Amino acid sequence: MTQGDQSAFPSMLHYAGPAPDLAEKLALYGRFIGDWTMDVLAYDTDGSTREATGSIHFGWVLQGRAIQDIWRIPGYRPGQPDDTAQSYMFGTTLRVFDPALDAWHIIWADPVRQFYSTQIGRAAGRDIVQEGTDGKGVANRWSFTEITDHSFHWIGEHAPGGEWSKTVEFFVRRAGLSASTTKEGRKHA
Repeated sequence: MTQGDQSAFPSMLHYAGPAPDLAEKLALYGRFIGDWTMDVLAYDTDGSTREATGSIHFGWVLQGRAIQDIWRIPGYRPGQPDDTAQSYMFGTTLRVFDPALDAWHIIWADPVRQFYSTQIGRAAGRDIVQEGTDGKGVANRWSFTEITDHSFHWIGEHAPGGEWSKTVEFFVRRAGLSASTTKEGRKHA
């Protein structure tokens, strides 16, 4: 295959829906399939905060046995060239359900910031909680809370000294909806 030929990669990666034999279990993250926009509140170690906007894109992959997403700050800008020097985040998550654990393996990679994490994700009541470590061995916890059909609140925490502290919050809504049209809008903790 030459460089100019169409690769089979996109058709081998993407899939139209969940694998039928796992559809019920895959629904935990499957409800996020589609495009989302977000307001971001990042917490710096000095106590200051930074705000930004971004986008998230979830899709079925690997014969519907996994979900992959792409998180971007700033968000996707059709028709504009990407400038990684202007990116705060541009990474991807692979989420794979493990029937033996009755939980999800979560693998995050952000080549812009060189930040990597592996976690285990599970339902926690109405929320989803993912716990694991980053590439430096620091404990981290990522939670999906206040989940509706049109929005969710995502909280990132880490515990470098053993105590949890927030690193970032994402106030997320389906693409095309404004924060004022979602049930809870944007709330800061």
